[in-house]
Order: sequence, then structure tokens, then C-alpha cells
Amino acid sequence: MSEGTCQRLWESSHVALRELLDREQPLLEPVPERERPSFQYRLASLYLHYLGLLRRFDTIYDQMVQPQKRRLLRRLLDGVAGRVLELKDELVRADLCETHYLDHVLQDLKLTPADLEVSIPKYFLLEQSSAVRERGVMLAEILSRMEPVFSKESAPGMHRTEAIILVQKAERARQGRLRATFMREIRREEERDRRSREDGRHKFGQDYAAVTIQKVWKGYLQRRQTQRDRRTEMEFIGMLPLPSQVEPLNIMFQATLKDDVRRLHQIEKEEEFQAAMAKAHDSLTETEGPDMKEKMKEQIRQWFIECHALTGRFPDYPDESLGGSSLIFADKTPEQVRMELELQAQEGKKREEDKSKEKEKDKKEKKKKGKDEKAKKGEADTVLQVLPSKFVSVISAGHEEYLNTWKNRYDRLYPGENFDSETLREAKRKEVEQEIRIQVDELMRQELKKLRLAVDKEEERPFKAPKKKPGKKTGKKKEKDLTPDRSVDSLYEELVTFGFLKKSETVTLKDYIGDCLYLGSTLTLANKLPMPSLFDIRQNIALYAVLRLGSPDIHAMAPLIRSILLVGPSGMGKKMLVQAVCTETGANLFDLSPGNLLGKYPGKNGTQMIVHMVFKVARLLQPSVIWIGNAEKNFYKKVPKEEREMDPKRIKKDLTKAVKLLMPGDRVMLIGTTEKPQLADMRGLCRVYERILLMPRPDYASRYVLWKHMIETQGGQVTQHLDISALAKVSDGYTPGHILQTIQSVLTKRRLLRLSKRSLVASEFLGHLAKLEPVYREEEESLKDWYFKTPLGKKNMKLSKDQLEAEEAKLAKEKKKRK
Repeated sequence: MSEGTCQRLWESSHVALRELLDREQPLLEPVPERERPSFQYRLASLYLHYLGLLRRFDTIYDQMVQPQKRRLLRRLLDGVAGRVLELKDELVRADLCETHYLDHVLQDLKLTPADLEVSIPKYFLLEQSSAVRERGVMLAEILSRMEPVFSKESAPGMHRTEAIILVQKAERARQGRLRATFMREIRREEERDRRSREDGRHKFGQDYAAVTIQKVWKGYLQRRQTQRDRRTEMEFIGMLPLPSQVEPLNIMFQATLKDDVRRLHQIEKEEEFQAAMAKAHDSLTETEGPDMKEKMKEQIRQWFIECHALTGRFPDYPDESLGGSSLIFADKTPEQVRMELELQAQEGKKREEDKSKEKEKDKKEKKKKGKDEKAKKGEADTVLQVLPSKFVSVISAGHEEYLNTWKNRYDRLYPGENFDSETLREAKRKEVEQEIRIQVDELMRQELKKLRLAVDKEEERPFKAPKKKPGKKTGKKKEKDLTPDRSVDSLYEELVTFGFLKKSETVTLKDYIGDCLYLGSTLTLANKLPMPSLFDIRQNIALYAVLRLGSPDIHAMAPLIRSILLVGPSGMGKKMLVQAVCTETGANLFDLSPGNLLGKYPGKNGTQMIVHMVFKVARLLQPSVIWIGNAEKNFYKKVPKEEREMDPKRIKKDLTKAVKLLMPGDRVMLIGTTEKPQLADMRGLCRVYERILLMPRPDYASRYVLWKHMIETQGGQVTQHLDISALAKVSDGYTPGHILQTIQSVLTKRRLLRLSKRSLVASEFLGHLAKLEPVYREEEESLKDWYFKTPLGKKNMKLSKDQLEAEEAKLAKEKKKRK
């Protein structure tokens, strides 16, 4: 993509962004419960538009070379990604469900299911590729130095005579098999001759045999020519690509090469820009710095004189926390500045008085609360309203900067890749002014003391620190460091040695194949509860885990999610999704599964130490994923006898405390996976895992895509002879793991070599598929029943029940009117 094309895409993106910003304000107005469908529709529409903007800004940021524009694009990209996460959170609150069925919104907006895909910004991995590489090298070195846990037992020795006898037996068996095969062929030949004599057949003559061979050969040539003619015709009408266009490897290589060249170009321009910034800073400090300093001093001295003339005394110098002398440089008179300082002091006193009054009121209200409180809560719940956004202001500021700086520039039509020196000097001038202002503030505070002493004979006034605004304490709880004298490298090595820090497999999120549910809204209208598809699961993982862990700026401002629980039968790809999160974000993978803790760090202190070490290293080496397989074991209602020695509940308390201490900015996520959540205590499980994602067996659309993709991935060819639709129907109840296992059993090396002679057919897979144990409907229903006992599941069931009752009441009223 050229710089001009990138610029035009940027302009069109800002036009769409302006429309979305205009639609933000109406969403803040409260909506009654009866208008829930329209509220959900507006939310879903805004969510889809922001998803489209996220893809466009990601493309522009990846293609843009000009460093100043890239900085603005980065802020816009993070802002739009954060807004997508906020809208996802609002959709969950509105739908009371983790999955959303937006097919009717897609149809109205004339979009395709591909527009539902969450784009993962490419800079997530590019910017920390060096750190990921260094961690990989360090992990490989530690693993190479590790001593084997179990000593390798040497193979038992064998006497020479025994070895000779063993070889002789094998050779005799081989010769016997060859002899049996030879004799079988002789018997078949004799049987054919006997049958031909009994039927009275005669051997063909030489001429007859030659004519038969010619017929077969000419038929083969004609069929091949017909196939060529048909392909030529299809290529001519555009139904098949031309041979010159079918060069995927060459095209991919060229595209990758161009990407590498462009990124090298981006690095070169960034280095030039950094050098220019340092040079501009030094130049401005030397040339304009002294004049700025003197001008500031004169302004402050004039302010001193004017305040003394108006009030008869010198003013208090504004504190640095309030902005220092920047308050004086604002377009305000000295009297206005003095009044503002006095008002701030008065407001502090009022706040204290109001706080004491509120405490008294709260005490009185607590006594009177009862049924009225429940009624008020019910009324509040019936009102739908979007929470104020933290990212809209960031997006608006970026949009305004684009309008003021880049929209009407002279190089808009033919943009260059070099930085703009005027914009650079203007931005650096503000930084230099800020630095000089701090220096001037220190000097003028001393000068103000001398003036007070010389003119008013006034001693130094006691400084009163500004009081903090009243409100809830949001400070981070202090955690006791159990390893204060240990370095990060030593902790890292210890965790690798004991198997708590593992190397994740390279799996992308796109490898988790699945199609979306096309009739979700239709089933909802028919009062049938649709189950999430594999596509929905992949989207939720991208939103809840990847986007948050990939960027520190997004994580610091987005709605905080500390943990996720993946619930589904074996073979659904739960561990694969954990590996994909690590791959997409470059995160470390920690394993705190009960099986991995067996025999390590025994005792109460040991348990506390290992949880502390894992979370400490995870914070220091962000981003990090802490995985717990068989998560239900940590919260067993009753520990089975065979697992009592394992003590699976040993980290329950420490894990709960550690998860609660994760704050915005700590790019650490706990991901649990479980097949049998019914065995766990619901309250304890939901206290640790904030988001619970149910993964039911795949539907028909997902199975169809899975069969086709996996066969092609394993080296097979999907032809007209292979009925993928029949395979998708027959494999109802089987998981992606079952399908992959079946395909690997069929597509052996020998079968792959014979594909050119004999195409694949559906019947080849049925025998292997029948040997596997499917997920029975009773097991899936058990998981669904458990899920609807979770807090969000209960709310969803209550909402659907209320809607059904409202519809029945409406129908009853209509019947009465007709009578």
C-alpha cells in the first residue's frame, strides 16, 4: 500500500469516526426496560462500527511510515480497541450473556460475518519481538542445563548367542511371509486359469488385444483433453484462476518481503525522528530558553506587583501539584487567580462539612432501609444506561489533533514519509517551556520570600499541603514480598526448573477454526436458547485476553478482567486457546495445575511461596498467562479418596488473594480449564474466575469448516468425490479433537501417496470415527444446567423468563380485546 492510499484510508476512517463520536452522547441517556431490544440494537451497531474502525486503524498503523502520524495513529488505535472492549462489557450487561447474536444487525448494516472478526493489532508482537526472543533463548539455556529428573536406565545387556538367535528368528519370519505371498499369487493365477477353461473362454489374438489397448488409450486421451478444455473454458469465464495467478507461495514470499522492507523503513524513519527531537530540544533550550526564562520571570513579578496593589499583600505562590506558575500564565487577571486559590481552600472546608453531614445521614438512612430499598433497587435495575467511557475522550483528542494538524496540510494529496520539522519544534517548544517553568518556579518562590520580608516585614508562611479529594480509596493493597533478596533471573530459573514456567507452543488464534451461528437472533425470537459457536468462543478469547494483554495502555484503562474459566468437554481445544493467547501476545506461560503441584513445595509455607513467586515473576515479566488445568479440583466440594494425597485444594486461599491483588496495568491473566465443573463449589469458583465461557460441542456449520480445513491441513485434497456435508452431519456430537484424530488415522503417508490415483471418500472416515466416544447429549445438558447456575447464567434465565411472561401477558390482553 502506497503512502497516498494509506492517507486516503486515514481520511475516510476519520469521517466514520466523527459519525461514531456523534452517536456516543445519546447512549448515555437512561432507557426504560421496555426499550431493551432497541437499546441492544444501538449498542450492537456501535460495536460493529468500532470493530471495522479497529481493522482499518490497524492496517493504517502497520502501513504508515511517517513517525509523527504513527504516534497519533497509535493513540487512536489503542483508543478504538479500548472502546471495543467497553462496548463488549456493555453488551454483556445488556444481553446478560457472554455471546451475542448479531446476525440481524449484520443484515441491516449490509455487513458479512467476516466483519465480526476481532482484529488483533500487529504491533503486539512486533514491538516486543526482541524481548520474546531473549526470553526464549534464556528458557532454552535453562532447559539445556537442567539435569534429568529421572535417571535414564541403561538397556539390559544381551549375550551374543541370544542376539544371533533373535536375528535368525526375524529373518526366518520375513522369508516365510515372502514365501506365503508368492504362493498366494500362484494359487490366484491357477484359479483364474481354471475358471477361464470352465467358462470356455479363449485367449485373445494379437490383433484383438492391440485394438483393445488402443481403445483404452484413446479413451484416456480424450477424457484428459475434455478436462483441459473444460478448465480452459472455466478460466476464460472467470470461474477458475489463471495458472499465472496460482502462485500462492511466490505471492506470500513477495508480500512478506515487502512487509520486512517497510518495517525496516519505519525503524529508520523513527531513528531519524528521535535524533531530530534531541537536536530540536537542545537547539530550543540554547536559543529560546533564556528569553522564555526572562519572560516568565517578568510575568510573575508583574503578577506580584498587581496582587500587592489590589490586596495590600503578596499572594501565595501556587503549588506545583496545582500547576505552579502555569495558573499565572493563563488568560486570567491576578484577582481571578487569587479568588480561585481562595475558593479552593473554601471548597476543601465545605467538603469536610458535607462529609460529616453525609455520615450522619447515612446512619439515619440505614435504620429506615428495608422494603423501600428493595423497591428502589428494582427500579434502578429496570433502567438501561451505558457507563461513561474512558476512551471516548482519548479518541476525541486524537480526532481533534488530526483535524488541526494533518487534515488540511499541503502534503495531504502527496504525503511524504519524512517528519515535519515545524510540528516537531512546536511540540518540543512546549516541553522546553514546561522544563523552564519548573526551574523558574523554584527561583521565584525564593524571590517571593525575600519580597515579603523586605516589603511587608513578613516571615515565611507555613505551607499547607492541598487536601486530597474525598472518596473511596483506590490504592493498591500492599503485598508482602516473600523473596526480597532474590533477583528476577534466579526466580525465573527456579520456576523453569520445577516446571511451573513452560514454553508455549506456537498456535495462532486463527488456527482455532469454527463458523459463526447464522440463526442466533431467529432462535432467540422463537424462545429457543442458542448455544455459542466456536467462532464466538474465539472472539471472546480475543476480546477478554488478547487485546487486554497485548497493550499496557489498553489494559490500564479498559474494564478490568483478571481471570477466565473455559468450561467444555475434552477435545474442544481449551488448552489450544491458552497457547494461542501466549502466542498472540508474546506472554509467558505459567502452569499451576494441581497435577503439576504434586510433590513440589510441600506445606503451608511452600504453597504460599510458590503462588507468590509465580505471580511476582508474572508481574515483572509482563504479559503473562497463568494456566490451571482441571480447575475444578482447586474447589472440590468433596475430595475423592484417590486424590487426597495430591491435596488439590492447597492453593485455594492463596490463589484467591493473589488474583484480587491484580490491578489495572498488571498484564497478568489467570485462565482455568475444566471438563467437570459440577464437582466444584460454585461460590469459590465464581469468586476467582470473573468470566466463565461455556464451550459446547460444535454445530453443523463449525463441523463442516473443521472437516474441510483439517483435511487440507493434513495434506489431503477435498474433491467432488468427498461429501463434507455428510461427514459434518454424521459427526454430530464429536469434538474438534475427535475429528482431527480421525483424519490423522485415515491420512497416513501411504494414503497420501495414493491420492492422485484414488480420491478421498466419506466412507473412509466413518470406521475410525465410530471407534471414538462422542460427547453424549446428557453430558452437554449437564454442563448447560451447571452454567445457568452461575451468576450471569441466573440473570440470563431470569431475563428470558420475564420476557416470556411479558409476551404471554400481551397475547392474553389481545385475546380479551378480540372477544
